[in-house]
Amino acid sequence: MGNFGIVLLAALAFLGSSHADLVMNFYAESCPKAEEIVLDFVKLHIPNAPSLAAALIRMHFHDCFVRGCDASVLLNSTTASGNQTEKAATPNLTIRGFDFIDRVKSLVEAECPGTVSCADIIALVARDSIVTTGGPSWRVPTGRRDGFISNATEALNNIPAPFSNFSTLQTDFANKGLDLKDLVLLSGAHTIGVAHCSSFSNRLYNFTGVGDEDPALDSKYAANLKARKCKTANDTTTIVEMDPGSSRTFDLDYYTLLTKRRGLFQSDAALTTSSTTKAYITQLLKGSLKDFYAEFALAMEKMGRVEVKTGSVGEIRKHCAVVNS
Repeated sequence: MGNFGIVLLAALAFLGSSHADLVMNFYAESCPKAEEIVLDFVKLHIPNAPSLAAALIRMHFHDCFVRGCDASVLLNSTTASGNQTEKAATPNLTIRGFDFIDRVKSLVEAECPGTVSCADIIALVARDSIVTTGGPSWRVPTGRRDGFISNATEALNNIPAPFSNFSTLQTDFANKGLDLKDLVLLSGAHTIGVAHCSSFSNRLYNFTGVGDEDPALDSKYAANLKARKCKTANDTTTIVEMDPGSSRTFDLDYYTLLTKRRGLFQSDAALTTSSTTKAYITQLLKGSLKDFYAEFALAMEKMGRVEVKTGSVGEIRKHCAVVNS
């Protein structure tokens, strides 16, 4: 077999072990109704607040990019430790849905105390919310455990920013084992939801620090945003649809907008600056919605496996906002 073969087998075994513990229906015996309880709650409440679906998939994304998908994004800062948790970091100040996760958790706890992790609840809620609003479904293998550590600085350093250029995005994603195809597909979640002016107003008012506009942004679109939405450079409250006209529909329009230089964030526009990502965009637009959903599903499942804690690592929190005492 030779050394190379042994090394290869060892590498494959390592890859297997890091993913092997997430399985479909992990709670089939320990809490058979868990996934049904999550889905029922989502189906009951998301139709009344469909905009939450985008917020919840964003929460899942922000969680997985910091210390892996371990519900570290849910932990509250504590005065005792003086530690500012991920919730306090700028990218997470606009996250919504914490109370939604808490309510799901309390229902699951009532059924099976200390069994289902907050990390798995985030992953399931994100998927079920998107499906409930008519978007794609994807496999959510479970068995994640909750982490003990949450740090605001780490969130700031790891969560891809709306101001990022292509090379920064490429690095941020590669650091999590995600490639350029994943970058394009996961950015496709911007087909739903809204953004605050503060996350892109520099493109309208002060792109290079001399009161200029970003030349990569369609000038008519920029003029419209200035006139109707972000009327001043320091507006922090107004919200804007990321995919105007179909911001509640999980479709391919986001990619069409990118080709018209109408992506809202610098990070959206950045996807058209690389020949590789541009080719993926073209490919998606040539294909069907069904094709996009299938590709998106694979990227979401892959993201849901980033640096997960399984087995005896971490814990199952009783309350999602605090570690067990």
